[in-house]
Amino acid sequence: MPRKTKDAPGRVTPKGGPVRKTGSGTASAQTSASSGRYTPPIPREYRTSARWYPLLIIGFFAVGVLWIILNYMGVFGTPSNWYLLGGLALIVCGFIAATRWR
Repeated sequence: MPRKTKDAPGRVTPKGGPVRKTGSGTASAQTSASSGRYTPPIPREYRTSARWYPLLIIGFFAVGVLWIILNYMGVFGTPSNWYLLGGLALIVCGFIAATRWR
């Protein structure tokens, strides 16, 4: 049984980014200028939500709860699980929106 040897230890691709194929089929190590540069995150004091965003969150919660209550009061006709799922989906949308509020 032949012994396996490692041909070239270390880096497989050239330093500076992935190898791209050009139209003629030859490999090129050129990458875009922005691929190797660090972009710092936006500071916290500049990341804010719009003033209407908390109203949207409260609206999702309120409409979802109201939808479920009206379903069981018979406003939509015979109570259905689909109305229940619709109300729960609105409440989940409120939770998702709340986690993205800054």
